Amino acid sequence: MTDASTHFDASVIGGGPAGLAAAIALAQRGARTALVARRLPYADNRTTALLGASVDLMESLEVWSRCKDKAASLEVMRLVDDTNRLFRAPEVRFSCHEIALDAFGYNIDNRSLMLALEARAAEFPNLVRFDDEAENVVIEADDVAMRTAAGQFLTARLVVGADGRHSLCREAAGIAVTRRDLTQTALTFNVAHARPHRNVSTEFHTPHGPCVFVPLPGNRSSVVWVSAPAEAERLRGLSDEDLSVAIEKQSHSILGRMTVEPGRNVFPLAIERPQSFARDRVALVGEAAHVVPPIGAQGLNLGLRDAADIARLSGEAIASGKDPGADEVLRRYDRARRPDILSRTFAIDIANRSLLNDFLPLQPIRAVGMHLLGAIGPLRRFAMREGLTPTWRK
Repeated sequence: MTDASTHFDASVIGGGPAGLAAAIALAQRGARTALVARRLPYADNRTTALLGASVDLMESLEVWSRCKDKAASLEVMRLVDDTNRLFRAPEVRFSCHEIALDAFGYNIDNRSLMLALEARAAEFPNLVRFDDEAENVVIEADDVAMRTAAGQFLTARLVVGADGRHSLCREAAGIAVTRRDLTQTALTFNVAHARPHRNVSTEFHTPHGPCVFVPLPGNRSSVVWVSAPAEAERLRGLSDEDLSVAIEKQSHSILGRMTVEPGRNVFPLAIERPQSFARDRVALVGEAAHVVPPIGAQGLNLGLRDAADIARLSGEAIASGKDPGADEVLRRYDRARRPDILSRTFAIDIANRSLLNDFLPLQPIRAVGMHLLGAIGPLRRFAMREGLTPTWRK
């Protein structure tokens, strides 16, 4: 990627998976694209479950072939009520084979995914990398002016804000955010275990939130353990041996003896939603556009759909000789993303609240709902398909 000019069709600010995917998709559609993101060593051991359309997007961007050997397929998803309440829901199992799929998706470590995205991005002559952070974004009538921390200037007709929860792009566009902090914290780490996972992802529903075991290659799994903030900090402070014992107990030893691998991360949970997903030549993707709890692996998958939609709509505008940052393009993007983001946020919020609520009359309602989901085939298959990609989107 070489810098031939400082004026672009589109500029992507933020170099996480959603931002890189958006930059690649824009460049693939012929847009002269800038990517403003500092290259940083990716030492984080977190993983991502790429579902359905996200894998299709990675394939269309010619990224998946570079990293699929580092991923584990997700063929069965188990939901286990571990609340010990008076009315407990029955276990529900979802199998990809019931809807004629080889896998719901694949779980991959973020480092391997990022390396594959970076390698693909480097192949586009029309994708210029500014290895720096954006320091200032100023929206003007015909374009957006940006200055990097090192003092480089560039302009673009469209800016894709992939710059996270504290989005500079969102602030520049004057888009307000509704935020609700949750009294929950997620502890993430990886484990090795004695028994094979057989490509089964298991989600234990506890009174404080889900504890999820997601397959990795070999006899390994990634863990997302949601609990009260003080408990999450206590668990993070345990020795490897003590945390191994604690997580094996939480898993009811379904995978045998567990050994915690190095690296732990703690994330306070919240729900965030901007009033608009695009305005004044700025389109929001990823966590700049939505923050949700880690239930159902929806977070990054939503972000990748953001990336695909803004690339498609702005690419169509460029191909027609139109302005990719025009109000009409941004309105179409907002309309495309709004039902997907709002419906997913609502469903995740309700599922999370149902775990935290001790109100006795609600317990049998949740139990019956889970029973119906597991017992009625058409309902179960509908839920599986909707969990991968909204029907209306197809």
